[in-house]
Amino acid sequence: MLTIGEFARASRLSPKALRLYDELRLLTPARVDPDSGYRLYEPGQLERARLVAWLRRLGMPLARIRVVCDLPPAAAAAEVAAFWAQAEADLASRRDLAAFLATYLSAKGTVMTAPGAALAIRCAAASDIGLSRPVNQDSAYASGRLLAVADGMGHAGDRASAAAIDALKSLEALETLETRVPGPAPGPAGYSRPAEDPGPAGDPAQAVLPPPAAAVPAPARAAGPGNLLSALAQAVEQAEAAVQDIAAADPAQRGSGTTLTAMLWSGSQLALVHVGDTRAYLLRGGELFQITHDHTVVQSLIDQGQLTAEEARSHPERALLLRALDGTQAAVPDLSLHDVRPGDRYLLCSDGLTTVAPSGGVHQVLRGAAEPAVAVRELIGLANSGGGPDNIACVVADIVEATGLAAGPGTPPGE
Repeated sequence: MLTIGEFARASRLSPKALRLYDELRLLTPARVDPDSGYRLYEPGQLERARLVAWLRRLGMPLARIRVVCDLPPAAAAAEVAAFWAQAEADLASRRDLAAFLATYLSAKGTVMTAPGAALAIRCAAASDIGLSRPVNQDSAYASGRLLAVADGMGHAGDRASAAAIDALKSLEALETLETRVPGPAPGPAGYSRPAEDPGPAGDPAQAVLPPPAAAVPAPARAAGPGNLLSALAQAVEQAEAAVQDIAAADPAQRGSGTTLTAMLWSGSQLALVHVGDTRAYLLRGGELFQITHDHTVVQSLIDQGQLTAEEARSHPERALLLRALDGTQAAVPDLSLHDVRPGDRYLLCSDGLTTVAPSGGVHQVLRGAAEPAVAVRELIGLANSGGGPDNIACVVADIVEATGLAAGPGTPPGE
């Protein structure tokens, strides 16, 4: 028998790792001393322990390692080969992300548009009940300053998601360090189909196409980045207080809450705030990048290497959130600032889209749709064609040059 220290040195696994693998029943000791609690191992267990160590060096998740260790040698070899093929594919995808980040960071502080060129944001938003839920608890909103999606939960989830976005709308009038371009105030672009409105027969997404949104010129002078992020953080606190008030007014509404992902436009940058598993994506140069990180149990297991993204899709706890606006404890939002370029397209969406629609399909829609409103309609249709098991909320926003932009509402550049 080997003590845990001796077995750790022989297998090149730490005692801490061995204790974890015991808890997970991946590598259980041959015997546990009933008096001292010391773990004791047979020398014959070293082969399995070394295999575990090698597979961990490959980056294989523990759940998959357990499968490999229990397979016959030929099947285990095939499983390792399949894992590595997928790892190389993932590496190629991350290589594209690394190239994007390198370009983004090297360009920080430089002028991304011609001197004096103004940028504008053209956007559309909609939420849809889907095909299985009795109530629409998702909210979506888009205007010339604010983009937001929220996914409600609990008995008053629809009120919670709407209240969270309403709390952020005060940011549209933020004038502290800005001078607005004269002209009509931008109106919201979006439509939320209620439960009793099934939409035209044969086309569940047709009813959610909002009217074309005006491309709104950027403010002449943008607020500083610290002010943008600070304003967003304060607005999230107000949103959380609004959700808490809903629960406090009626004990039956306790447990209600919402996720929230929103972006505030300054004219050359978008400030992002994120809580929960609603997401934000950036389409730039034809490549699609997820720019938020899910606050979920399964995502934390993926981060720890205990699950793969494929395993997470069918995990029984995939809907459990680690952060949300639910009034029970202060949620710490993720805050970030994003420089924009003409041609950028942003997508904000609820998990009613991302858990159903394949990433390739979302990418194809975002690349192919000429206008934000068309993209929103097609994305909701994509989710419903996959069964529509949940409510769906989408916001799509394009960054365009505002040269020659007409001031009237509903007149995008070039029209």
